[in-house]
Amino acid sequence: MEQSSENARIHALEMQIARLQAESDVRRVQSRYMFLCDTPNPEFGCTDDSARINLIMELFEQDAVWEGVGEYYDGQFGRAEGWQAIKTHFENFWNEKSDPKLILNCHYLTSENIRVSEDAQTAEGNWVHMQPWLFSDGKALLRSSRLYNSYKKCSDGMWRFTRNRTENVFIAPLPSTWASDYPQASVLMTP
Repeated sequence: MEQSSENARIHALEMQIARLQAESDVRRVQSRYMFLCDTPNPEFGCTDDSARINLIMELFEQDAVWEGVGEYYDGQFGRAEGWQAIKTHFENFWNEKSDPKLILNCHYLTSENIRVSEDAQTAEGNWVHMQPWLFSDGKALLRSSRLYNSYKKCSDGMWRFTRNRTENVFIAPLPSTWASDYPQASVLMTP
């Protein structure tokens, strides 16, 4: 009887560690996604938007959903179901023909709340994020959104998005001169 009690305690500790590891892995997936969406992109060796999109797509499960919801994001971002539709969404966003060009965008995450399933195989997470946007024509804005995302641990051991859902909190125009110094390219990750 004492042995089974000890085994139960060990199992409970193993599951607690697995859930904490899952939470950490989910946090890394979310942070990496935001990092890859920043402009200029700071990922070393990521020289164009096609490479950026490929790195982003590594974070999504094949049947994932990406959607903008609510009265403002419904019409602006819509819904993409499945890996190829999500990739097309990003290809449309980072289109070489876009005018004006997005020249600055940085994501700031806050208000994190990650919930991992008992078996540590799925998770959900909420965040609030803010991001300044600056375009090549001088237009600038500050955007804030709520995120409600789902993840699963895949057969290769990697965590990926099964749903990426964003809802507008506010959009505020900024004066065109609000940012006086910003890089045209990031060198943060260079050797």
